[in-house]
Amino acid sequence: MLPSTSDYLLKNARVPLSLLEHKSIAQSASSVTAAAGTQIDFCMVDLEIVAGAIAQIIPASQEDLFPIVDKPIVDLCNGLVLPCFVDMHTHLDKGHIWERSPNPDGTFASAINAVRADAQKHWNAEDVYRRMQFGLKCSYAHGTKAIRTHIDAAGEQGTVSLAVFAALQAEWRDRLILQAVSLVSLDYFLTPAGEKLADKIAEIGGILGGVAYMNSDLDKQLDRVFSLAQERGLNLDFHTDETDDPKSTTLREVAKTAIRHEFSGQIICGHCCSLAVQPPELVTETLTLVNEANIGIVSLPMCNLYLQDRQSGRTPRWRGVTLLHELKAAAIPVAVASDNCRDPFYGFGDHDVLEVLNMAARIAHLDRPWEDWPRTVTETPADLMGLPNLGRIKVGLPADLILFKARNFSELLSRSQRDRTVVRQGKEIDTTLPDYRELDDLLQEDSAVETASIQTKPADAG
Repeated sequence: MLPSTSDYLLKNARVPLSLLEHKSIAQSASSVTAAAGTQIDFCMVDLEIVAGAIAQIIPASQEDLFPIVDKPIVDLCNGLVLPCFVDMHTHLDKGHIWERSPNPDGTFASAINAVRADAQKHWNAEDVYRRMQFGLKCSYAHGTKAIRTHIDAAGEQGTVSLAVFAALQAEWRDRLILQAVSLVSLDYFLTPAGEKLADKIAEIGGILGGVAYMNSDLDKQLDRVFSLAQERGLNLDFHTDETDDPKSTTLREVAKTAIRHEFSGQIICGHCCSLAVQPPELVTETLTLVNEANIGIVSLPMCNLYLQDRQSGRTPRWRGVTLLHELKAAAIPVAVASDNCRDPFYGFGDHDVLEVLNMAARIAHLDRPWEDWPRTVTETPADLMGLPNLGRIKVGLPADLILFKARNFSELLSRSQRDRTVVRQGKEIDTTLPDYRELDDLLQEDSAVETASIQTKPADAG
């Protein structure tokens, strides 16, 4: 589709209004209004690419004011252009074990047990490396530029998996930005091993994280992990309230601890499901604290829809997602991400962030109006991950783009968009997905090499 050169003009592109960095250009560009109502969703522009970067963004209404561009022209015929995706909450080390260790009843408890057993039997360095590598291939082909993955980090398993992550981070550095978060139960940080883990995370430039549960020592656990992070200059990323229990208020406790410690680093809290079943006065109190603590929230709509409110023989009554609209209205940054992929916590998925946006729009009603909800998989997670030049379309930035034939959100989210064109630094990449057969030998029960060194159970969360 694109010329072999990295200098060309993309004509007749529709860019979501919220993703154009230069608001003056957005305001002057001719806009496409939704069929019903006056909501402006897109800007019509031409994008000049020079040496693999965005050199000009030319509003369609002002084409006559710019000199004629003497280079190849690609007419997008009003197709959508998005910046490459940012997937800020994944579990690459757990991925693609479903055929080997399926969830017997689809419940959260069974997912924990199945992953624990699989890790104890199979998770040597080669196994973890090849499954994580498979996930990265999928993400790259679909158009993702940056990924944050939680890594089960306790004991010897943590040593193995973090070493694998470091190797993949180096191998993929020219294609993907990878960040690692430690995943352990917070009581782990009350032990000497927890302090050593914090040192290791600082050594690899990672993010300190863990699973927060309601328990009598939660305040002590949170104080400890905040102190470890402050001492090492680390950001924090927690799993909070992945439950339908209204009494689960770990998000509120994280916020209170952040305020008490005057924590200046970035804090992310994922899931936050119980917020949706709590009384209004508690929700208001929690959102006020979260805002004051400058916490970003990431919702995982596909995994939570799969696990939450699952009981045998009974239709689920709720969707499991957090209060995205209320969080956004409270000026709290919200993102959505893919979470688990083809493991006991979520038996489906393909590391495609477009699918995440698609599902989030349907589950959480993000579409009327669209406003800036496309930022939840682009600009907002990029900012929360400390990557201010990702997830937006701006003059001077690399031409890391995804080109679609779809001309509006209805067309975009009604088909899989397997024919998308992914552009990295102005060049079209190969979007062929890896074949599942690449992992067949790993998924045979008698193929994995058991190692006595892998003894520690993974953290009890997806």
